[in-house]
Amino acid sequence: MQRRSIGLALMMALFVFAEAYAQEPFVGTWKLNKKESIIPAGAPKNNTVTYEPAGGEMKVTVDGTDGEGKPVHSEWVGKFDGKDYSVSGDPNSDTREYTKVNDRLLRYTVKKGGEITMVGRVGVTSDGKTRTVSATDTYAVKQRLSTTSVFDKE
Repeated sequence: MQRRSIGLALMMALFVFAEAYAQEPFVGTWKLNKKESIIPAGAPKNNTVTYEPAGGEMKVTVDGTDGEGKPVHSEWVGKFDGKDYSVSGDPNSDTREYTKVNDRLLRYTVKKGGEITMVGRVGVTSDGKTRTVSATDTYAVKQRLSTTSVFDKE
């Protein structure tokens, strides 16, 4: 009887956790809408971004190109709590932090060697179909580049 109670409690906890992330508007795979985006020459481009729950945290996987058009794949696992978490695969950053501003808006900071290389905001529309990233970076061509990337949810 005690085993059954423990098993039921674990199942309920997993259900609550899964339900919380299912309602997270950022979760899913997002494809770049090139026609709607404003990305200057020399700026990196994220073609596909995926947000998925990862054991109490969020995993963000990015596939795109660097400023020269070479493929780039990076992964970040952390929480939207304003703390730095490691990034793997991105030559322009080693940590990234996200802060949840509200249910549909994140603020983020990217760092390399402790120095800020990019700041931006990520917003999801109320219908959950479009994600817009506004960013300013300094690493692409050693000058400030501002981009606006619009993504459609798959």
